[in-house]
Amino acid sequence: MELPEKKIKASRQNPKHLVIYGPPKIGKTTVLSQLEGCLIIDLEDGSDMVDALKVKANSTAELAEIGKAIIADGKPYKYIAIDTVTQLEVWCEAEGKAIYKQTPMGKNFDPQNKGLSVLSLPNGAGYLYLRMAYKKWFDKLGKLADHIILVGHLKDKMIEKKGKEVRSKDLDLTGKLRSITCANADAIGYIYRDEDTTRISFNSEGDITAGSRCAHLKGQDMELDWGKIFID
Repeated sequence: MELPEKKIKASRQNPKHLVIYGPPKIGKTTVLSQLEGCLIIDLEDGSDMVDALKVKANSTAELAEIGKAIIADGKPYKYIAIDTVTQLEVWCEAEGKAIYKQTPMGKNFDPQNKGLSVLSLPNGAGYLYLRMAYKKWFDKLGKLADHIILVGHLKDKMIEKKGKEVRSKDLDLTGKLRSITCANADAIGYIYRDEDTTRISFNSEGDITAGSRCAHLKGQDMELDWGKIFID
């Protein structure tokens, strides 16, 4: 193996995985509809009132069919938005249960299908199977386009900081799923409204989960303009 003797130039500058999240009814789906060449995969029926390049999925089975169709068509979309990963987590709970039931320990779990959640397993053991299901889908969806936009809801919570309670803004996903999503994201943007303007913050300072590996987005708090997020 030949090792490098000098710096190798960056191979890309735009985010492969972009996470955006914000309060409900803030216009996340609307701004996605303004990104040329972006297919919105709507998991929450949130696109009904928006003119957009969109398709609905009401289950992971339908999501799988959409994925197969995209691959069969030669992956024609430059961008694909999953709206929302918060809903995807809900579906993955059922898939996690199915994974657990295939193990020797879980083969007799909820034998009468009374709707018992895998998360009811003692000592939080069920979260392992939720993570397995979510990671499977995260990897599958990441192969459908050059750029994947993961849309999430806001988790607004109180945390203690320097002895005081402060309000923190975070992506609404279960702990480990949030870690998987954020760790694999090249940029995380918090969307909010400032009077009549939709803005996005990649500024990791303060009590907002945000940030970017992309040099042109680091520390930015700006009016949302796709041409400034995905640059030529």
